[in-house]
Amino acid sequence: MIAQTFAEVFSPQWVKTHLSNPTHDLIILRHIVPWQPIIDGLVPFYNRHKGRIGCALRTLSAVSILARLYDLSDRKVLEHIQENRYMQYVCQVPDPTLRTFLHPSTLCRFRQRVGPEGISEMENQVFTCLKRAHVIDASMMLTDTTVLNSPIHYPTDVRLLYKAFDKMARLATQGHMGPWWDPVHLKKRWRAYHLDRKAHCTAYLGEFYALFQPAFVGLEKRLDTLDDSPLKTRWRQLVEVLTRINEQTQQNIAGERHIANRLVSLDDLDARPIQKGKRHPKTECGTTLEMTWNRQGFLITTANYIGQPNDKTLYAPALERFRQRLQVHPHIAVTDWGFRSAANRKIKAPNLTQVFMGQSSDVEEAQQEACRKARSATEGFIAVAKHLRGFGRSRYRGLNGATLWTRLSQCAYNLKKFLQLYRHEELEERTLIKLRL
Repeated sequence: MIAQTFAEVFSPQWVKTHLSNPTHDLIILRHIVPWQPIIDGLVPFYNRHKGRIGCALRTLSAVSILARLYDLSDRKVLEHIQENRYMQYVCQVPDPTLRTFLHPSTLCRFRQRVGPEGISEMENQVFTCLKRAHVIDASMMLTDTTVLNSPIHYPTDVRLLYKAFDKMARLATQGHMGPWWDPVHLKKRWRAYHLDRKAHCTAYLGEFYALFQPAFVGLEKRLDTLDDSPLKTRWRQLVEVLTRINEQTQQNIAGERHIANRLVSLDDLDARPIQKGKRHPKTECGTTLEMTWNRQGFLITTANYIGQPNDKTLYAPALERFRQRLQVHPHIAVTDWGFRSAANRKIKAPNLTQVFMGQSSDVEEAQQEACRKARSATEGFIAVAKHLRGFGRSRYRGLNGATLWTRLSQCAYNLKKFLQLYRHEELEERTLIKLRL
């Protein structure tokens, strides 16, 4: 059960006493974010008739946005809210409940419940609000891809097998079972592998695989003894993953070097090594993140892909997503050489008159300078997104986690961009009035 509406908890006197700056960024955001439509979009993820009333969706959504806005962890954002009156005002947290209004684990459960769909609903409502007020210009589309890094250790085949034992040990503990392998011997061999700087990886891989194979067989046997429960579901999922590890290790030992759909992490199953055109690091582990902006710098669409798809295949879908998001085709599309192909250059969408794909001669002379500057701006937008707006590294596991991360970050990115335009007085007063309505 969840509250479907919210009421103001702060009196005008409290606002006057504690909030001395009426033009503070957080006060502006509190007035422009469409809280009630966000709540209406999140209510279907809860049972309307069962369970006790939990923390208000108004507070949960506001705390989630602030966490991404300031790139804070769940625990840190709650600490900041308890110390910052402007954050309390945004999140609707009155003084009597300030110390106990939310536990960090509640934010984690909130994200798990609503998933990427719920987070996308939050981002969509904010974006729709900005679009409806004509803040976002749709005349030019800028497109590029980058890497959404995953927080994983440098992948090796021996490490994968050792991590598999760790995963089995955790499930065994939850099922009140002891390990069916020799953990002491396993630990000794793991130390020997790390201490042997001249280690022949193939020899150690064969040794660890000889330990892993009987343990994996034992895991499958113990799965049959469990009653149907969430633990058995997780156990079955682990068996499916370890089956892939078992198969690719056999291929590796047999001398195969090009293994299709190869796993590199048991924490993020969708992470893949991605080679980029940079000197350092040459290879990064994660997912491919494709982004589109408008010329103002608003982030219009994001999409996550496993591995490293050819950019040429991403251009047409990106153009269509841009059109669907803004309900209009851009007049100019700007990409780099990676998207360049004869087929892409022939795509003629309504209103799309110029397509710049890394070469000045692609567009008319009058548009060349503007397109070159837009291409340079795209590199800047990526740098800002990765280093200042939280796109540098996903904190969540799996593709759904990466999608959830990017949509939350996209919401915060566009709010930051709006504040930047507002501070530089590039928005008219009537635009703010439309947003507040």
